[in-house]
Amino acid sequence: VQLQASGGGLVQAGGSLRLSCAASGSIFSFNVMGWYRQAPGKQRELVATITNRDSTNYADSVKGRFTISRDNAKNTVYLQMNSLRPEDTAVYYCKAQRIEMFKAYDYWGQGTEVTVSS
Repeated sequence: VQLQASGGGLVQAGGSLRLSCAASGSIFSFNVMGWYRQAPGKQRELVATITNRDSTNYADSVKGRFTISRDNAKNTVYLQMNSLRPEDTAVYYCKAQRIEMFKAYDYWGQGTEVTVSS
């Protein structure tokens, strides 16, 4: 499967962006879809995940500001980011995870860059 992330850009603090992650195949086959980010000089970190039963999980730093959602018909996962802060600046990556026979298979998309100016 291929994942195509888009929607990044430059935005002022307090602004909003919506990231999209389009999959080449059905996303319903994946147990979990998620967004991760990596800021310069830092390790990649989890931002938000959503299961194929629509259960969501968020990093504490984005709770109440970011919302992850999925559209199975469009094979796309979204990350709505509101009240953006300079510390949200990073390259954002989407990931799809399939669990088979107790083993996890991860698929990563290319990143989309988000820059939040103060």
